[in-house]
Amino acid sequence: MGKHAAVTVIGLGPMGRAMGEAFLERGHRVTVWNRTASKADDLVVKGAILAGTAGEAVAASELVILSLTDYDAMYAILEPATDALSGRVLANLSSDTPEKAREAAKWAAGHGAQYLTGGVQASPAGIGQSDSSTFYSGPKEVFEAHRETLEVLTGTDYRGEDPGLAALFYQIQMDMFWTSALSWLHALALAEANGITAAEILPYASSTMATMPDFLAYYTPRIDTGDHRGEVDRLAMGVASVDHIVHTAKDSGVDTALPAAVLKHFERGMAAGRGDDSFTSLFEVIRNSAAH
Repeated sequence: MGKHAAVTVIGLGPMGRAMGEAFLERGHRVTVWNRTASKADDLVVKGAILAGTAGEAVAASELVILSLTDYDAMYAILEPATDALSGRVLANLSSDTPEKAREAAKWAAGHGAQYLTGGVQASPAGIGQSDSSTFYSGPKEVFEAHRETLEVLTGTDYRGEDPGLAALFYQIQMDMFWTSALSWLHALALAEANGITAAEILPYASSTMATMPDFLAYYTPRIDTGDHRGEVDRLAMGVASVDHIVHTAKDSGVDTALPAAVLKHFERGMAAGRGDDSFTSLFEVIRNSAAH
């Protein structure tokens, strides 16, 4: 596609509006549609065309960007507009599961459209920045044909033909992000219960997080080869440590649900006879759902 290819953006929450602005700033002809039309006002002032219906929005451009809450919203919006889908490329940048992405690709193909899944690893402020990144998956030739336009939004990381892959890589990142972010909030609650502010904890929290890349790099090859030797750390020591966290939280009057859930994982590892192995042996417990 050309440098200033026409593009449609459906869904004008903070992310969709940021995407519309990025395309307008780069000189693209931008058509927009949102269930609440007033959310398009700022973009229209900047030159976007507000479509009267979702069908008109789809018909306006070969490339249609979807920025919605989830895939259910896509069906609700596009089911009445299926007549316009033939020959279109749907790039669904909404978050959902890999299976939902695969189902959506089949649905789109059934209406003559090609389909790309996207997993945006950026906040609205990161849209338009080349150092931000988005996972994509789906037909390689479709991705390549529209890569230049998609890279107006963020850098691109193509993961493969399976439409579920971009959603999978995205959810893997979110699994780590939200669990880590919640652990920070729990730590702050523990601090506050003892008269310590978030600001006072910040340098220590940052220092702990900064050790993680080296930690992951050390253990990754071991996990990939199933090497859970306990010569560096032992699960038995880890279970004692987590037990101390649970009791510290309880003594501080702070909710114990999060560290208690961590402790349950460690206890399952101990029950499986992994006490002398590395804590990474919990990977085997987690991946084996029959052990739950």
